[in-house]
This record gives sequence, C-alpha cells and structure tokens, in this order.
Amino acid sequence: MDGIDGRVRGAVDLWLRWLPRWQIGTARPRTRICRKCTGSPIAAAAGFGPDVPHAVQHALIGRISTIVEDAVDEYTAKNLPLLQRELERAAARKRHAGYQPAEGLSPEFQGLDVDPEPSPGSPFLFTLGELAGTGAGEQTPREPLSDEAKAALRHEIELSDECARSTGTAVCLALIDHRPRIAEAVERLVEPQIEALVSDMFRGFDGPDEGPRSGLF
Repeated sequence: MDGIDGRVRGAVDLWLRWLPRWQIGTARPRTRICRKCTGSPIAAAAGFGPDVPHAVQHALIGRISTIVEDAVDEYTAKNLPLLQRELERAAARKRHAGYQPAEGLSPEFQGLDVDPEPSPGSPFLFTLGELAGTGAGEQTPREPLSDEAKAALRHEIELSDECARSTGTAVCLALIDHRPRIAEAVERLVEPQIEALVSDMFRGFDGPDEGPRSGLF
C-alpha cells in the first residue's frame, strides 16, 4: 500500500481545486441511481452527509475510486498473468467496438449519463448514446478456455478482488484524515448555494404584506 496516503491527498487536492467551479444551477437531475456513489464507503469516509449534492460527492468518489482501480491494475500486471491477458483482450475488443462516448471522461463525469433528459416536446436530433458503436470493426472470435484455465482464472480474479478490498480499506482510512478539509470546503462553497436556491424557491410563499390589522386584532 505504498503511496496510498499521498495518492489520496493528491485526489483531495484536485477535488478542492475543482469544487469552486461547480455551480448548483448547472447540476443535472439524475434519472437513475448512481452505482458508483450509492452506498459507497468512500462517501462515508469523506464525511459526506445526505444533503451534499450528488455531483459534489461523485467528483471526489470518482477520483478516489481511480486510486483503487490503478492499484488493482498494477497488482494484476505484476502477479496475475491469466487475468492480465483477459483484460488485454477485452481492451482490444473495446478498441474495435467503435465510438464510446463515456470513455476518457474526467473523474467528475465518469459514470454519469452522457446525455441529458430531453425537454417534453423537444427531442434531440441525435444523442451521444445513439452514436455509441459507430465505426466498429470486425471482432475476432474469442478462443475458448479449458476447464483448468477457467479454474486458474477464477482464482486470479479472487486475488484481484482481495487486492481491491484491501486497497479500498486503506484508501478509506487515509481519506478520513482529510474530513476537516472536505467539510470546510462544502460549508464554504456548497452550502451557501443550497441555501440561496432554497431561499429562491420559497420567496413569495409568505404572501403580500397585509400591514397592521384594525379592530380587536
């Protein structure tokens, strides 16, 4: 786990530099549950409460998740030759799968819908999702694995999963140390935007000022 503390610190630093650019008015509502963020131990380690907007959480969770993924990739390349070969084959198939709009996005956008919801009565001429797969090349049939190879591959996958779990635990423990910085940034940059939005939503709900009442009241 060498370097985990430094990688987590760097990810938090990048998130802190990104956060001032986030504006609540530009946040798109989600139509599906985010599999990366829902129930994520990273969100708990960061100290995110339920009122922190999803986009704010997603940007940090994505960067921290990348640390775990990179560590697993490094471990796999060094120690798990069968799994590494399968991953390289999958990457080759993806390269021939044509245009993939969700590939190569910054961490704050990874895992999000690539297209917004269309306005009623105003459909899009085209969407990025519809373009997925354009330019795809012919795929070479995959050679079947023997039973022995399948068993060995399952064992390497188990080792890869264990690496992900142990790295994830180390990452979360390191992230806890940065809770004060995260909380301060949310309080300073996010909460005022939420309060302003709520104020605008309820402005005028109190009705006009009726002035002083006469008579018994």
